[in-house]
Amino acid sequence: MADMGAFRDAVTTWAAGGPGEPARAWAARLSVRAAVLLEGPSDVAAVGALAARRGRDLAAEGVCVLPIGGAMSVSRCTRLLGPTGLDLRLTGLCDERERPYYARGFERAGAAQQEFFVCAADLEDELIRALGVTHMAELIEAEGDLRALQTFLRQPAQQRRTAQQQLRRFLGTKKGRKIHYGRVLVEALDPDRVPDPLDALLAGV
Repeated sequence: MADMGAFRDAVTTWAAGGPGEPARAWAARLSVRAAVLLEGPSDVAAVGALAARRGRDLAAEGVCVLPIGGAMSVSRCTRLLGPTGLDLRLTGLCDERERPYYARGFERAGAAQQEFFVCAADLEDELIRALGVTHMAELIEAEGDLRALQTFLRQPAQQRRTAQQQLRRFLGTKKGRKIHYGRVLVEALDPDRVPDPLDALLAGV
């Protein structure tokens, strides 16, 4: 829904110090009821892919999936969108190392009772574990990236890493790759193998 994109843009401008009225106006026009705070666009791609698999249109449901540009921005976003701002229901997904930022942001915004979900390392790690190394390699080949992976694996630094760590690192070696595979990996999951944090996030909105 293009209008939800306009709301996201208005929130981003507001969070950067711009006026809040455009975001307020879009929120009212679209009946936005919840905001999903994600660290980056690859997480957005994964959440969107899982929603589509389950026949859901989050924007039409009044749910804004918002990339916040890193966990250190969560306090500002919760303040604007939570009980002290637009009073939307808040949730989110973060890496384990970023849990303190999310917990503090939700608490300071008066939303400590609202739940966010935590990946053991990050979402890519959760997805690779759910799919398995062999299936991951098959997907990478199907996407035309096998030669790039083979070149990457020959690097001396990769010899000390496990296969899962190598694949996770590979996804971050080219701009846009994590975003692309955020969708690809979710679409390849068996329905009963969706990582718990991602599954719980979608079930809760």
